[in-house]
Amino acid sequence: MAMELPFAFQERLQQMEETRNQRLSLLQAEKELQSKKSSLFSSKFSNIRIMEQRCLMLEQINAALRFKILAYKSEIESLEARYQNAAHQFRGLKIEVEELEELEKEKEKFYEMKSCEMKEFREKVEKCTRESRLQVQDMKKSIDELKSSIEEFQGNNGCLNNSEIAAAEARKAELLLVKENLDRSLASNYRLRTQLQKQLYNILISQDQEKRKLIQCS
Repeated sequence: MAMELPFAFQERLQQMEETRNQRLSLLQAEKELQSKKSSLFSSKFSNIRIMEQRCLMLEQINAALRFKILAYKSEIESLEARYQNAAHQFRGLKIEVEELEELEKEKEKFYEMKSCEMKEFREKVEKCTRESRLQVQDMKKSIDELKSSIEEFQGNNGCLNNSEIAAAEARKAELLLVKENLDRSLASNYRLRTQLQKQLYNILISQDQEKRKLIQCS
């Protein structure tokens, strides 16, 4: 009996030692597991911090990109407004140029018409001048004839018959009428010439102003 107790005690001690060793092994394994978990947690936490930093950096990049997008959008809208304004001004200038070109064509037609009128007027003036010269020559000839008749009358001691006196008076009236018509014709031609010259001057001044306006617009 005394021999059995130590054996039982030893067996019990052995079991306790084994149990202690198992617990130590479990504790060591748990410690290693906790260490691994801690290391894994630290690694994951570090990765999370890195991810957070990356997310923060990406948010900053996105904010910068949004700011750039807004700036570009504002610039595009400004350019679009400037383009629309320029297009509106271009359409207005195009219409104005077309109107000026049409007006220029009309003025050129009017100028050509007035040039033709001036040419016809010059021809009329030249014709009238030739006719007036002929009439003046006729008048001079008639005056010479009248003077000759007067001298003849004086040479005959002032004796003329009634038919000669009547012919002289008729010739005198005819010469006065021709002179009056000639004066009216010359006065009318002078007024017409002055009027046409004034119109031509106004046309040239207007064309010069329109050309200067086109040069300034371009």
